[in-house]
Amino acid sequence: MKPSVFDYARPLTCADAFAHPDLADGMAKFAAGCQSLGPMMNLRLAQPGMLVDLRAIAALRECGAQGDAAVLGACITHAEIEDGKVDDGTQGLMPHVARGIAYRAVRNRGTLGGSLAHADPAADWINTMCALDAEFLVSGPRGARTVASADWMLGAFTTALEGDEILTGVRYRWLSPAARWAYYKFNRKPGEFAEAIAIVIDDPAAGTCRAVIGAIDGAPHRIDDARALLAPGADAGLPGRHVEAAGLDADSYEFQVHRVALERAIAIVQRHGRNPL
Repeated sequence: MKPSVFDYARPLTCADAFAHPDLADGMAKFAAGCQSLGPMMNLRLAQPGMLVDLRAIAALRECGAQGDAAVLGACITHAEIEDGKVDDGTQGLMPHVARGIAYRAVRNRGTLGGSLAHADPAADWINTMCALDAEFLVSGPRGARTVASADWMLGAFTTALEGDEILTGVRYRWLSPAARWAYYKFNRKPGEFAEAIAIVIDDPAAGTCRAVIGAIDGAPHRIDDARALLAPGADAGLPGRHVEAAGLDADSYEFQVHRVALERAIAIVQRHGRNPL
């Protein structure tokens, strides 16, 4: 199928992007890589009257450090993260995650910010940013604001972003060289969205040990203190109880795959420290 008729704009600054009058009546849609919005428009599930392409805004590609934190611009592509062209400060976690997103053709165009704004519960970045406790940097006609990780995703495909606002980037604390991490994703074949995601990050230097259960019905379920999961001789039933706390029925198939995903992420951290290459 083909999309319905729409107008197109390619602003050079965020201020220019905010200036489009169609934003006020909800007829305009911001787009970056368009790897999610494009198919939705072709199926006419989304029919914006104006498509505002953000890819020419240089400020959305800026990356750098702010003290002990990394800042990544929203229009950085998955491929740029995969190829190490971005100093992400995660000791290999971000490139590993990027490498498993869809296919290279998608990674060449898809963007970090586009994925986070789309907020598919089974997508990789929405779960990774939860595990990193990232802050979401937002700008709009009323000024700039920061949204905490816990407040970003309100539900499936729903975020705290207003219709006339742009996600300009994310900020999260660097992982120390001693940090251990694991990212385990279950999908039946490459290119599919995950049926289950589990992430574990243990960074003693920062005093943090988190786990995330992702690819559930809504926002990721984060375990802010996951030390008990990694402890020697830990209770074998503990991962399952955390999966139940994420809202999954213990008798369901979904519970089983999420429990196994979490157990395997824990095992990776315990045995290797990080996902093997």
